[in-house]
Amino acid sequence: MKLWVSTLLMAWLGVLGSVQAEFFTSIGHMTDLIYAEKDLVQSLKEYIIVEEAKLLKIKSWATKMEALTSKSTADPEGYLAHPVNAYKLVKRLNTEWPALEDLVLQDSAAGFIANLSVQRQFFPTDEDEKGAAKALMRLQDTYKLDPDMISRGELPGTKYQAVMSVDDCFGMGRSAYNEGDYYHTVLWMEQVLKQLDAGEEATTPKAQVLDYLSYAVFQLGDLHRALELTRRLLSLDPSHERAGGNLRYFEHLLEEEREKRLLNQTDAELAAQESFYERPVDYLPERDVYESLCRGEGVKLTPRRQKRLFCRYHHGNRTPQLLIAPFKEEDEWDSPHIVRYYDVMSDEEIERIKEIAKPKLARATVRDPKTGVLTVASYRVSKSSWLEEDDDPVVARVNRRMQHITGLTVKTAELLQVANYGMGGQYEPHFDFSRRPFDSGLKTEGNRLATFLNYSHERDAFKRLGTGNRVATFLNYMSDVEAGGATVFPDLGAAIWPKKGTAVFWYNLLRSGEGDYRTRHAACPVLVGCKWVSNKWFHERGQEFLRPCGSTEVD
Repeated sequence: MKLWVSTLLMAWLGVLGSVQAEFFTSIGHMTDLIYAEKDLVQSLKEYIIVEEAKLLKIKSWATKMEALTSKSTADPEGYLAHPVNAYKLVKRLNTEWPALEDLVLQDSAAGFIANLSVQRQFFPTDEDEKGAAKALMRLQDTYKLDPDMISRGELPGTKYQAVMSVDDCFGMGRSAYNEGDYYHTVLWMEQVLKQLDAGEEATTPKAQVLDYLSYAVFQLGDLHRALELTRRLLSLDPSHERAGGNLRYFEHLLEEEREKRLLNQTDAELAAQESFYERPVDYLPERDVYESLCRGEGVKLTPRRQKRLFCRYHHGNRTPQLLIAPFKEEDEWDSPHIVRYYDVMSDEEIERIKEIAKPKLARATVRDPKTGVLTVASYRVSKSSWLEEDDDPVVARVNRRMQHITGLTVKTAELLQVANYGMGGQYEPHFDFSRRPFDSGLKTEGNRLATFLNYSHERDAFKRLGTGNRVATFLNYMSDVEAGGATVFPDLGAAIWPKKGTAVFWYNLLRSGEGDYRTRHAACPVLVGCKWVSNKWFHERGQEFLRPCGSTEVD
């Protein structure tokens, strides 16, 4: 058994040796934690078996000694009159009791502790827990889920039951509090109180919850409620020093507020009070549109537009390889033209690509528009890897297939990127193309001039490649997603849902070489499921005769 545990441990450590924390950014990597926990449970059970055996021996010894001493203490002299009893008493106290002492002091936990200590260095960190909490809050906001629904585990598409305890909910509220996110602090601490009031047992005391909640509502500007909660806190713990000071401070502020108002409260002030607990506005201007599309709301697929969408067999402009076995092509959007292809990758190819990519997965990065440096960002939560054709024949085969379907050359394209999304994994609205002109001698008038002026501060993201801008995107869906995870285009009002084995394709640039700003898109947070995708970015160079330039800047 020990050999099996050791072998499993070493195999798991080998997988995790190349992983640098941030488990929450990839469900694929989080599955390794499942096996790690199973190994720890096995190790713990072995420790329990050894410990129970030891206790059984001690219990047997205690029962035997209890019977013997009850007999000997009834008539000590008569008992010791028998020389064998006298000998055995001396022997017991000199030999057997010390042996029992050694048994009691025996550290049967050493193996389990050693196993735990080795694995702990690969455990999720505080950053992982914080990232996981933020992911749940992201899902809460995007899909308009209240904490009670999340706590009960009532999510669409789930096949496993998962509920959150009082302590779990408290952890969420505390994580938000530590980030200065008082909006979510209030939502989760109120859920904690709700479950405590329902009689749920917890290690978290109600006074501690009220302490966090009172300060959070105060930070949001609700002075009256902060005062009420502080009084409740003091009724539970009259000796709470901070609460006593807060109570006096809140009462002072409330008195000042009354004096200033002098009963002349305006409608504007009343409205301001009603908006205490609204979600704060953030950096993304199209946040509402983006999240609505993620929920399947606000899709602008009107009947008139739908009439312009068709299905057909696609042979890639009579590409020889596709004449015998053309691909099924379906229009997803008319302008810009976005199409979906079916049966692009087989299940076997998908599993092989995932197998190759998984050891190479690293936190997906974005390019800082001012410095040009690749960095991680909260608006892109996934892990990705880049596969070369030499990595496996299946990579070369998939690359050739994408070339045949699109009619574009892959010689100047980027490597095949494979991405796995983690908890609430997403990539907020972005462009695939660089908005900075490549050629400083390029004609700078009209749209080109606008592009240059608006994004002159950005570095040329692809200049070092020498292959021009990203002309097109080919996105393979390598898994179904039970809920969430759509690809949405906020400017269009379009939403495309993942279907395993299918792929979507669109051009990022107009025929003039101008960026098509309508293609700004996003990967919605994964609500339930594990989302795997791969994509190929085709570049301008080499496509001159495959996709000729247009005669105007808007072609």
